[in-house]
Amino acid sequence: MAPSLYWWAKETHRGTPVVVKMENPNNWSMVELESPSDEDFMLPNDAVPKGARNKNAKQLTWVLLLKAHKAAGCLTSIAAAFFSLAAIVRRRVASGRTDTSRSRFFYTCIKLFLWLSLLLLAFEMVAYFKGWHLGTPDLQLKKLYSLTNPYMYQNVFDSLYSRWVLIRVEYLAPPLQFLANVCILLFLIQSMDRLILCLGCLWIKLKNIKPVAKQGGLVDLESGDGNHGYFPMVLVQIPMCNEKELLIKDEVHKWQQNGANIIYRHRVIREGYKAGNLKSAMNCSYVKDYEFVAIFDADFQPNPDFLKRTVPHFKDNEEVGLVQARWSFVNKDENLLTRLQLINLAFHFEVEQQVNGIFLNFFGFNGTAGVWRIKALEESGGWLERTTVEDMDIAVRAHLHGWKFVFLNDVECECELPESYEAYRKQQHRWHSGPMQLFRLCLPAIIRSKISIWKKANMIFLFFLLRKLILPFYSFTLFCIILPMTMFIPEATLPSWVVCYVPATITFLNILPAPKSFPFIVPYLLFENTMSVTKFNAMISGLFQLGSAYEWVVTKKSGRSSEGDLMSLVEKEPKHQRGSSEPNLEEMREEIKQQEKRASRNKKHNRIYTKELALAFLLLTASARSLLSAQGIHFYFLLFQGVSFLLVGLDLIGEQVV
Repeated sequence: MAPSLYWWAKETHRGTPVVVKMENPNNWSMVELESPSDEDFMLPNDAVPKGARNKNAKQLTWVLLLKAHKAAGCLTSIAAAFFSLAAIVRRRVASGRTDTSRSRFFYTCIKLFLWLSLLLLAFEMVAYFKGWHLGTPDLQLKKLYSLTNPYMYQNVFDSLYSRWVLIRVEYLAPPLQFLANVCILLFLIQSMDRLILCLGCLWIKLKNIKPVAKQGGLVDLESGDGNHGYFPMVLVQIPMCNEKELLIKDEVHKWQQNGANIIYRHRVIREGYKAGNLKSAMNCSYVKDYEFVAIFDADFQPNPDFLKRTVPHFKDNEEVGLVQARWSFVNKDENLLTRLQLINLAFHFEVEQQVNGIFLNFFGFNGTAGVWRIKALEESGGWLERTTVEDMDIAVRAHLHGWKFVFLNDVECECELPESYEAYRKQQHRWHSGPMQLFRLCLPAIIRSKISIWKKANMIFLFFLLRKLILPFYSFTLFCIILPMTMFIPEATLPSWVVCYVPATITFLNILPAPKSFPFIVPYLLFENTMSVTKFNAMISGLFQLGSAYEWVVTKKSGRSSEGDLMSLVEKEPKHQRGSSEPNLEEMREEIKQQEKRASRNKKHNRIYTKELALAFLLLTASARSLLSAQGIHFYFLLFQGVSFLLVGLDLIGEQVV
């Protein structure tokens, strides 16, 4: 306890103790002060004892000084964080490489909006300081009076601004407001779709509805009674391209030496990408001996009982063509980017896939961790190389031929999430460009198909248009273009519930399947709006066959799903086996070291994404403009959204999170 500063007083003063904690790297001490009572300040001048006024002044000086020290400590911490961020930004700019996107026209349009917003911001600031105060009740009266009164004296600027207001009111605001209303309507329809999906998922949980395999599907393999078991021949395929984490040939040779029926096939000409791989594999002569085919990407690790939990759902149900398992992720907590991806994918599997599987028996095949009936593949036309989403393509064609799908939410298969924004961005471009390519190709077949009208409507309006086209369209147009423009054309408005309340509600629903991700609800909302640029660009490219719509870029993974197996194999003592089937452990160690070196080199060359940076400055400019009209919610949304675009544009989203 620090000694009292009231050492001169002969009696105890009444007052409230004030504790000032000095939290600072310099380890300042904690001092307890007794604040002066009200009577100390209410005494008349002639009643103040001699010397007391100076001592009260000393006391207040100490309090103010300590508070100033505390404020200085806070400012020091903020300044340190700011300079740290500035250092990261400088490092990114110095070592980064500008993103070479092929969508030049899209980037040119964004730059045009940016320069126009900067010009309008300067114009509006001058108008503001000249008395054109936005947000005041007499603004409209002042506009009308200045525009219609021919006798009112106007200087050059007032005359120009008056005509600018007239252009806004008569020509710019009506079409902008109409576009905003259309986007709001689409926004509400899509939000209603999300709400209905969540209610369907809630109903499934409450009623404990889930697919159940036929009796006799799961038996003990060691029981010796094979009459009651269901053990069809299942072909397992692992399509891959340049997978450096696995020593494929050595591993296949080792298993062949151990008696496993495994084959390594290599295509010299990479035509058709993954669809070409699968099509080539299905043309092999040995496929006729199998009834089902299980497909896994290279980074997937199914549990040993995967087939025992999936294949029995085909038993005595000849209409089932696909059984799909959900994904789980070994690196979901690696950084902020993987945590945000987890929210999206948890909603996709827990809500979208499960609800569509239970109520419609149809959903998009995820391309991996699924088992197909080979007959369903053959009757649907097999794997086609016409789009970059061969998994969705075969699922749509199988559904049009009457096949049913089963989604198993309780069967998980571990895999990896892309940890860099560059890899995630390219993955999302393919995932949103491909469906639009497929929609163009499949629309006539959907209309001519013999399925019910309800299934046709679901596939056209819900599966394709609402969730693949409308969602990226309104997300980008409404929040990245229309909202900033309404700051410069205030006659067109967006209500606060569109900017804040409805997006917050929908984000809350999206995050429910991943309850541990609730601390990231705000970054998730901002990041999804940021990703709308990539998704919108991909959607337009796929719909009109522009740019890199048909380009397939393999999603780069860090190899975390396989590095544990490799390291455990390296640490084991080598065992003698026949021939030379044992893999070279020294070569594996060297391969792991080379991968680490390549990863460290890649970290030094971060990309700078021009479209995201241009939109960042556009939104920040609009937020500065919103200050003039005192629009609180709009200002905060534009500010934080602009900052999120800035972080993504500088490729800071993949930084480690402690």
